[in-house]
Amino acid sequence: MPQISAIFWDVGGVLLSNAWDRSQRERALEQFKLDQAEFMDRHEMLISSLERGKIGFDEYLDRTIFYRARPFAREVFKDYVFSLSQPHREVLAVAEQLAKSGKYFMATINNESKELNQYRIQTFGLREIFSVFVSSCFVGIRKPGEQIYRLALDLTERNADECCFIDDRPANVEAAAKVGMLTVLMQSPDQLRKDLQGLGIEF
Repeated sequence: MPQISAIFWDVGGVLLSNAWDRSQRERALEQFKLDQAEFMDRHEMLISSLERGKIGFDEYLDRTIFYRARPFAREVFKDYVFSLSQPHREVLAVAEQLAKSGKYFMATINNESKELNQYRIQTFGLREIFSVFVSSCFVGIRKPGEQIYRLALDLTERNADECCFIDDRPANVEAAAKVGMLTVLMQSPDQLRKDLQGLGIEF
């Protein structure tokens, strides 16, 4: 087995809670008493553009929420959305330990809108752990398309067989494996640590 020199991490669902995924959207719709069907029709048309950085979060909100008057302010809604981001502390501890070891290049490959991505990087100290963020909002392509994994390899000048990719979604893991990366499907912190050790990763 080739020696692993780089570890790529998903963010939402692995290191942190998801940023604006189904459960977060449902909580926000319930909190602000918004019609789910009406919102989803608009959301589905815009989510790809949002996550690929083609539109900003404010434009997304203009077209999904604030296209008509609401009994709450935009900033109140945005603050609530941002508050839904929470750390997965045990997994962050694993990533921090690997980063401090100095043995591995640490980076992310994640789908996220620019504003939420930047907020989460800053709020949860991710710059102290990761050297590169291959985020969909920065590079204009999303998982599970193979192109984003190939771009991550090009940006970091790594061969696929010396890279490990961690994600909580099978489709994303399958796509990484298809380009030749070693992969771990994240299910729990203990399982993650054991699977990484099984790949020869040293803590």
